[in-house]
Amino acid sequence: MNQEPAGEKIEVRDKWIAKFLVHLATDRGASVYTQRNYQQALTEFARWHLDERKTAAAWEQLQRDDFRAFVRFLGRNKLSRAAVQLRFSALRTFYKFLIRHGVAESSPIKNLSLPKLEKRLPRFLTIQQMADLLAAPAKLLASQKQKKGPGRPISPEVCWRDVAVLETIYSCGLRISELCGLRVEDIDFNEQIVRVRGKGKKERLVPIGEPALKTIQNYWAALLEPPVGVQPVFRADTHKAAPLSALQLSRRLKNYLVIAGLDPALTPHKLRHSYATHLLDAGADLRSVQELLGHAHLITTQVYTHVTTERLKKAYDAAHPRA
Repeated sequence: MNQEPAGEKIEVRDKWIAKFLVHLATDRGASVYTQRNYQQALTEFARWHLDERKTAAAWEQLQRDDFRAFVRFLGRNKLSRAAVQLRFSALRTFYKFLIRHGVAESSPIKNLSLPKLEKRLPRFLTIQQMADLLAAPAKLLASQKQKKGPGRPISPEVCWRDVAVLETIYSCGLRISELCGLRVEDIDFNEQIVRVRGKGKKERLVPIGEPALKTIQNYWAALLEPPVGVQPVFRADTHKAAPLSALQLSRRLKNYLVIAGLDPALTPHKLRHSYATHLLDAGADLRSVQELLGHAHLITTQVYTHVTTERLKKAYDAAHPRA
């Protein structure tokens, strides 16, 4: 979530926010990122209400004007439209929870006008850039063998793991949390299928390519004790069974992006964008890509069609004599 608006820090303890966060973690199986963002959004509103209205928020009594005032407060602090939308997504979900528990009769933010999101197309790598990135770990290992320099060298086991991680993200279009949560038993090598645990504890089956499967087998073969059963596919450490963390993955990716001559600011999620874009470019239908990505709504997937359409229009303008 974007930066929190400046202001006096007031500690807020709200029993319904606490119950909702437990519900998110246990009943809905929300990711740690969703839990963190929702907690920050709800606490921020409760803190603003306490500071502005000099009283704790009584959720069942709040009116639409209270939330309009909160929107203006966020605007004064120059939050992006996406940041405002994210905060109200949390509030909207929270009110559904309150209504189900009989705390509130209706949601005061229903149909509340919010700043419209800026149209931003997802960034992605070209097929060649993706190939350069996939080759980066092996390139780093080879360069270390040729010269001894300062810094901690990468071990062959870590190299093979990172190759397998990048191949698997690109082959399956996984979210970071989904990749880090993969277990050995989730991979069917014969059928070339992976069981993925997505948002809200939803499971889906995703095809995985032979190159990715081979890199996983190479990685396991390099370990003294290959993982089995419910153990993580990708370990944080070669000697321990703890899963690779999202933070570790992001840090490793930045290094490989530099080696591949790409923008180090690109996130692991951009590999998922690349996966979706390349599928649609090759003729995959939108519904299939939606299922592969684990999107609940087709509109979430449709943003990738704008990417491919924009590229087609540029090609048309550049090549057609009557464009």
